[in-house]
Amino acid sequence: MASTAAWGKTADEVVVISHPGLALNELDRDTLRAIFAMRLRTWPSGQGAEVYVLASDDPVHATFVKEWLSVYPHQLQLAWDRIVFSGTGQAPHRVRSQQDMIDTVATTPGAIGYIEREYLDERVQAIARD
Repeated sequence: MASTAAWGKTADEVVVISHPGLALNELDRDTLRAIFAMRLRTWPSGQGAEVYVLASDDPVHATFVKEWLSVYPHQLQLAWDRIVFSGTGQAPHRVRSQQDMIDTVATTPGAIGYIEREYLDERVQAIARD
């Protein structure tokens, strides 16, 4: 049974999604953490990883970060700030809503993001946890 996260959401209600052309269907926690911390910038195929996130104060973001990555939102933000301020990388792209997340991930090769399961549609693929 999934643990309850912030605002009553559970990990099972949040789904990692990717562009349908991405040739993978599961990722382990360490790889997901490296991708969303912007340390892993390419997929095994060599294609660039395009990372999309919701606003830091969004309940879905908090659930995703805590339950899927096992870190707190402020820790992830610090990692992004560190790479941006050091000039070694960029922060992930922010989208305004879960609908924007689906629309953007569906049309951006190499894209990865997350949404609540109820928003999932056939334009994106769900990534399982390894």
